[in-house]
Amino acid sequence: MKLKIVFFLFVSIITNAQEIEIYEQFNGRFDYTAIGNTLNQFENNLLQSFCETLPSSNATLNLDTSNTITAAYLFWAGSGNGDNDVRLNDQLFQADNIYNVVFDDSNWGELTYFSAVTDITDFIISQGNINYKLSDLDISQTLQNNPGYCGNRTNFAGWSIYVIYENPNLPLNQVSLFLGLDIINRDVQEKEIVIDNLNVLDNDDAKIGFLAWEGDNALNFGESLSINGNVLSSPPLNLATNAFNGTNSFTNSTQFYNCDLDVYNIENNINIGDTQAIIRLTTQADLIILNNIITVLNSQLPDGTTTINDYQKYCDSNVITIDYNVNNFNCTDPLPINTPIAFYANNILIGQYQTDVTLGIGETVNYSSILNIPTSIPLDFELSIVIDDNGNGISTINEISEINNSSSTLIELYPKPETIQLETLESCNLGSNTAYFNLESVITSEIEQNYVSLSYFENLEDLNNNTNQILDYTNYLLNNLNNTLIFIKAEKNPCFDILTIQLDIINCAPEIPGNIGISPNNDGLNDVLNFPGIYNVFYNHELLIFNRYGTLIFIGNNNLKWNGTSNQGINNGKVLPVGTYYYVLKLNESNFKAITGYIYLNK
Repeated sequence: MKLKIVFFLFVSIITNAQEIEIYEQFNGRFDYTAIGNTLNQFENNLLQSFCETLPSSNATLNLDTSNTITAAYLFWAGSGNGDNDVRLNDQLFQADNIYNVVFDDSNWGELTYFSAVTDITDFIISQGNINYKLSDLDISQTLQNNPGYCGNRTNFAGWSIYVIYENPNLPLNQVSLFLGLDIINRDVQEKEIVIDNLNVLDNDDAKIGFLAWEGDNALNFGESLSINGNVLSSPPLNLATNAFNGTNSFTNSTQFYNCDLDVYNIENNINIGDTQAIIRLTTQADLIILNNIITVLNSQLPDGTTTINDYQKYCDSNVITIDYNVNNFNCTDPLPINTPIAFYANNILIGQYQTDVTLGIGETVNYSSILNIPTSIPLDFELSIVIDDNGNGISTINEISEINNSSSTLIELYPKPETIQLETLESCNLGSNTAYFNLESVITSEIEQNYVSLSYFENLEDLNNNTNQILDYTNYLLNNLNNTLIFIKAEKNPCFDILTIQLDIINCAPEIPGNIGISPNNDGLNDVLNFPGIYNVFYNHELLIFNRYGTLIFIGNNNLKWNGTSNQGINNGKVLPVGTYYYVLKLNESNFKAITGYIYLNK
């Protein structure tokens, strides 16, 4: 296993320092190498006659052809606020990030130093193993305008290239690149960096390296680099008490003025099973500006992440279907089966699941989950999916990174459908509270223009399920007074409204013909007096029959029709003679007057 850490250290005080933090991480069969050079002609602490820096310098990349370049980063640094762009082999590169730190010198006041980084992966892949020249890192104006840099001998400039590469013969390593801009000096003599989330399985050939600007070989007072409490050295190039001394371990150079690009073997300083590495840098006199650290560890851990692909929402529903992936990409070990997954809406737990397979290195699995969003959650909310979360925000497995487990997306549920009451429809009672309705008759042209389609239903359940649709809506028979409300699904993009029609069955004035007769001879024709639109409509009606003398001879109702016999007076129960009789029909409803007329009784 290999562990490598590289430090870019630039002279300054920690005023306005930017903490060293993780910048990029590679997990798999990876390692790294570095090249670079200084633009200082001499060590500025020893030869104080020069102030200017060189216009360019060179370094050669010689990477084994069995290695595949994965990433490459160009770093440059110097005195001043920063140079946003430089040229590498005459190609212009601009900084992706610039870091600054300020040194408050007691003689010269505040002095600013910078470092910059940019991704040059494609360029290095295309160029390969050649000599690289960096130019246009021009800090001459800064040095001329502020004599403090040369006055306190912190005039420097330089550059380096990190190359991360992959090789199938390498062990499963974790390569971590940390960037920032921080200082150690006589006032702040120590910097400690803790690397967590390790699972060291092998410590053979473990290494640590650093790149430090403004290190001076002559200022060797209490300078050290240690890991897990063990001070590192690689004599004769790097002594235990002079870690920042202008050397380059990759080329064994001692003329890397005011810069250190060194690497140390630390296989005896990190142990199998370690879950943490503590790196400490110290100095008692020299000013050191720390710009980056890189580690290469044979640490085998999974790294679960999630990716939200899509989601489906539904009209008039708080349910969503979420399509997502659980990944184990940037890792060195499988993600175990039954790893918990938590779903949050605005940070409120709304669902849980777990992986049903073991995810190998570089593998992903797709899932689809149905989530019921609580009504307390607003229509617009943030949905988060978190892998390795037991529902209480607690991780259950050790991972490479615990800060990349979640993915989020903004979701906007459809609002509840608007319910619109249309005109009430009335139709005459045909008897027993039945009536026919033309439901389409209340649909205006405006309604037709506002909606894509209209579907008719007897209840909301059928409407929501799209079942039992009313097909003959122009001749709809209503025979149930408990269901007098019709629901219309009015489709629009992207959802629908609900239109309602109230159906009222009314008793209409009966249309009784002028000439009425009955012949109660049991032939099945006109055996009883049957007024159309009366029976089973006007349930409380009363029928009075009189003879030609004005004598009441029959009283009938909804359940008793006249069949030519008498139920009143001395002739009660007798068949009445042929002739003309007079009737009075009392409907017994306030809106209707009594109806009178003549009836002819025949045999």
